[in-house]
Amino acid sequence: MEQGLRIKFFTRSFDLRLYRYSKGLYEGLGFPVVRLTDCSADGYFYRMLEEEDCDIAVNIDEDSFLTDPAVLMDLIRTVVEGGYANAGCPDGGEAAAVPRGGDPRVTNPFFNVLDLRQIRPAFDRKQLVRRDDDLEPYYPFFHWMADRFKTLYLPSEKHPDGFTTILKDPSGRPFCQHSWLARFYSMPSWIVSLNMPGFSNQKARIDALISESYRIRGMERPVFGLGDRCAFLCNSVARWAVKVPQRISRWPYKLARRFRRGN
Repeated sequence: MEQGLRIKFFTRSFDLRLYRYSKGLYEGLGFPVVRLTDCSADGYFYRMLEEEDCDIAVNIDEDSFLTDPAVLMDLIRTVVEGGYANAGCPDGGEAAAVPRGGDPRVTNPFFNVLDLRQIRPAFDRKQLVRRDDDLEPYYPFFHWMADRFKTLYLPSEKHPDGFTTILKDPSGRPFCQHSWLARFYSMPSWIVSLNMPGFSNQKARIDALISESYRIRGMERPVFGLGDRCAFLCNSVARWAVKVPQRISRWPYKLARRFRRGN
């Protein structure tokens, strides 16, 4: 791998507790770590591109847990030496162990290795095209990348818990586990049941995955004290104060999209 390559880890984060668990599995690798809060589902990629002191961005969700750093470093080397601009898990297709049928040309942003040196000079938000069948706001960005650069689509398999995606490198070595449904992690189970009946056990499932990931790494799972819990509560209040208006602002777009699909 090139000498002097500047690598940073980025996480779009809402839940500080989950973020701390996830970060604990990669913050010791010696690379800068950036927590991005109050960003839209696509806006945080544009924030990454503004980081001029970063060549390679490792984008990892707060509910994704790194289980093998050595495999990750080999993957970064493969991305750089192979001339790829993006590596990640397809958001759909028969080969992707993801719990939805998204576009297989798009890589789901629970994990990506992005070569910003290729992307940054060519990027122009005016070139992004939103389609009626886009599942997520970040789809135009990933379509734009797939049209212009090489993408390395990574294999995956489903975890025995029935939801988690176990992400692998091109040779089939697992290195990251993504739990999904992190939005329910800090919600009371009765609220989760109202939203998605039968899914009230998500916190227990994700906690079990966190413990498993730390065991795989041979590390002790962090224990948070009273001060930490106060910080988690303050963070939650702050994040919701921003997120609710953001969600409301997207209602016109969502209603318009449903109307177009219905016609």
